[in-house]
Amino acid sequence: MSLAPQTSSGAAARAGPWRWAMLGGVSMIYYAFGLTMASMAPLVHAVSRDLGMDNAEMGLVLGAWALVYIFTAVPCGALLDRIGPRRGLLIATTVIAVSQVMRGAAEGPVSLFLAVAVFGLGGPLVSTGAPKVISQWFRGADRGLAIGVYFTGNTLGVITALTLTNSVMVPLMEGDWRLALYVYAAVTFLAGVAWFVLAGHPLSRAMEKHEADTRTGTSLEGFLALIRRPTVQIIIVMSVGILFYNHSMNNWLPEILRTGGMTAAEAGYWAAIPVMVGIAAALTIPRLATPDKRFPILAVLICCAGAATLLIAYGGPGATTAGLLLSGLARGTLSSIAVLTLMDSEGGRSGNVGQASGLYFSAGEIGGMLGPMTVGLVSNLTGGFTAALLILTVDTIILLMLTVGMWRITRRR
Repeated sequence: MSLAPQTSSGAAARAGPWRWAMLGGVSMIYYAFGLTMASMAPLVHAVSRDLGMDNAEMGLVLGAWALVYIFTAVPCGALLDRIGPRRGLLIATTVIAVSQVMRGAAEGPVSLFLAVAVFGLGGPLVSTGAPKVISQWFRGADRGLAIGVYFTGNTLGVITALTLTNSVMVPLMEGDWRLALYVYAAVTFLAGVAWFVLAGHPLSRAMEKHEADTRTGTSLEGFLALIRRPTVQIIIVMSVGILFYNHSMNNWLPEILRTGGMTAAEAGYWAAIPVMVGIAAALTIPRLATPDKRFPILAVLICCAGAATLLIAYGGPGATTAGLLLSGLARGTLSSIAVLTLMDSEGGRSGNVGQASGLYFSAGEIGGMLGPMTVGLVSNLTGGFTAALLILTVDTIILLMLTVGMWRITRRR
């Protein structure tokens, strides 16, 4: 069967098999995103030793890209809505690859901070571009599945960084962590090139033209309409807490486990457990989170996140394993369900999804910046990670209260 476009209609394009190729391309981009995002976590000890940094300084570095995200996510979302995902995601992967190269070339805390911060210029185009593509090509329950699939791409990138960096890549590079980061940069750039080729297919170009032709209103009108909705307002506040938790665990879990007595390689493998659980969760739970079930599912996942930090903080080996499993359920799905709620707030339309996602990540990365910084600072002050894990537990309690409030609002409507 030919994949040549028979019509410019977006509905006709969505009905064909090419949408799965586009989903594969977005998942590949998100793989490179996750690989870059998690590449510093298994190297915290080695980089800190070589560059003479303590945990507080490293926490500041790990939160650098989130700081930039705060100011770039909304503009990047608006830009993505204008130029389209084809060019936007290529620009994103190029910038992210540059960030990796700069990390490998860093000679001190300041240059490393700037290198990580550059990721915050390219990352928002991925965070807003992926939902944009999904909203164009998928509808109904398939949209939840598609979100789960591309979040799985991100998860696989994180797993690669956590499990292979210290056990394979650094030894392969004769102990040079800088060369390992250069390899990851090349992978990221090649993912962008492959995406650009896929998105250049006639069906993809037809869909992009259809979206441009059917877009109505101005960016400012879309932005103001979004922030007036009570559900959107609560989701934006929740995004701060969700990313506070996720980025803290993503960046510090290997070091938390290492200080508990594991080697760096062992800590990387164990830290990958919640990420692997997150794959199964991302592929199933968002599809089940239909509007009538979404908020109860969200509440249960937040409870899992809170229980996880307590088990890791106070439990023995068995409790730690349970905590890692529960953490994976939550980290693999909280953001995807929140973004799905924002997408549905647009009534299924894709015109302003870039802005909606940008709002989520712009606010959320305040938490994404403060999380790793807080964990690093508190661990420095207390000499361990127990107090920091308790702070994450309090964060989940606040998230649960917000979820219950949002649930009540939607039931009254």
